[in-house]
Amino acid sequence: MCGRFSLTVGIEQLQSLFGFGYSENIAPRFNIAPSQQVLTVVEEDGVRIGKMMKWGLVPSWANDPKIGWKMINARAETVDEKASFRRALKRRRCLILADGFYEWKKEGEKKIPYRFTLQNEQPFAFAGLWETWDKQGETLYTCTIITTKANELVGTIHDRMPVILPQEWHDAWLDTKLEDTDYIKSLLQPYPAEEMKMYEVSTIVNSPKNDVADCIKPVNGGET
Repeated sequence: MCGRFSLTVGIEQLQSLFGFGYSENIAPRFNIAPSQQVLTVVEEDGVRIGKMMKWGLVPSWANDPKIGWKMINARAETVDEKASFRRALKRRRCLILADGFYEWKKEGEKKIPYRFTLQNEQPFAFAGLWETWDKQGETLYTCTIITTKANELVGTIHDRMPVILPQEWHDAWLDTKLEDTDYIKSLLQPYPAEEMKMYEVSTIVNSPKNDVADCIKPVNGGET
């Protein structure tokens, strides 16, 4: 699964890389957790726009928005089979922007956190799905991150990883007219391990209350 990530760069750099319109600034986030607002990119009438959405997808037909707590991730292998994700996979795909994510390695009774980034440390986009929930007098925009089997690097820590979409696949992923499920699912692959790196970070990241720069600093001074 993917249960925590970061986005520490400024909006100008993100707009330059991902080509979307957005009129507000964003604060650096070092420890983004489920139920919090995340920056996404969607396509509307052929134009990319940025939207803040709550992490944890709430299907439009759900009676209770608390279901979102169970919907922070969607498995690539079955995303087209699940009622909660099937329609969104065809018509409501998004990019969820990040510059790193965390996984925990079990060592005895301890869980040691590691941060994963690209080798070039540039921001990247998770494959995401989104929905609008409009009940009880409120409208929610929510999203989920699609996960797949881990590559060789992430696999040393966890057996799953978020789907990171290469830049050249962004147009297809966001294309609302593209409904070929087989082709869409073919994009949901593990990112090449050789283009990523990881390092151990402080256990302060274990608590979502800690959203500070120390969360992304290496401990023991090493990267892999």
